[in-house]
Amino acid sequence: MPILLAILAGLFWGVGELCTKWVLHTKQIGPITAVTVRSVVALPAILAAYLVAVHVLKLRQEPSNWFRVGHAAGADSKTLWVLVLGSGLCAGAAALICFYSALNLGDISRIKPIAFTIAPATAVLLGHFLLHEEMSLRKWAGVTIILLGVLLLTGAKKNQPAGTPPPLPASETIEPIPR
Repeated sequence: MPILLAILAGLFWGVGELCTKWVLHTKQIGPITAVTVRSVVALPAILAAYLVAVHVLKLRQEPSNWFRVGHAAGADSKTLWVLVLGSGLCAGAAALICFYSALNLGDISRIKPIAFTIAPATAVLLGHFLLHEEMSLRKWAGVTIILLGVLLLTGAKKNQPAGTPPPLPASETIEPIPR
């Protein structure tokens, strides 16, 4: 099940970011607006999923009283600060703003692989060094191969022969979908 959920997340992100790239290149929406709309639209769905998980399905991995700081069953303040600063501000805000701004300026075929390779490589390394997760030779090799693959995907473009005009930027080649 975790692998299936990870695959679905990757597929949803791939489709979502393609749509975001298309919207950004219409020049009718900016990257901060796109992040804002993404967050505002996502929040009700996420809140509904949370309420179902806690109150309907009563999933054990979703404690219903996590927000009761200082209470025996609630999360401690350090845990809440890590959640707010790390997950909320770092991953939820800063990463999305940087990613959408990069997507606005560059090709999705380069930006997406860079961002979505640095993220797992960072997670694997931080998981090892901070959470003491096992780091086998196989994991080191996997991280190295992934990083090399992204270098191949996103590396410098071939030089154009003299006198050849450069290709049009993607923003000039994407046609809006007719209404």
